[in-house]
Amino acid sequence: MTDTKKDGTKRPCVYMLRCKDGSLYTGWTNDFEKRLAAHQSGKGAKYTRSHLPVEPAYLEYLPDKITATRREAEIKKLRPELKRKLLRSASNELYSKNEKAT
Repeated sequence: MTDTKKDGTKRPCVYMLRCKDGSLYTGWTNDFEKRLAAHQSGKGAKYTRSHLPVEPAYLEYLPDKITATRREAEIKKLRPELKRKLLRSASNELYSKNEKAT
C-alpha cells in the first residue's frame, strides 16, 4: 500500500516509534515523513521529546482518519508482548519492505 490515495492526498497511518529506552510510542498521522521529522527534532509529542532519539518501528496505512484513530486506540491497549509481535507482522509496512529487500 502506498502513502498516497488515488486523488493525490496523503493516506492516514498508524505508527510506532522505538524510543532510546526501548519503549514504544504509538500515534497516527496523515503525513508520516513530516510527523517523524517532528518527533526526531524534538518537536513531536511530549513523550517522545523526553525519550529521544526515536526511530520508526511500525507503520500501517489505513483508508481514512476514523479507521486510523480506532487502530491507534487498539494498539495502545495491547500488552507489550503483543505490540512486539505486531512489529514483526505482515501489517507492518516497514517490516514488509525490509523483508522484500533481503
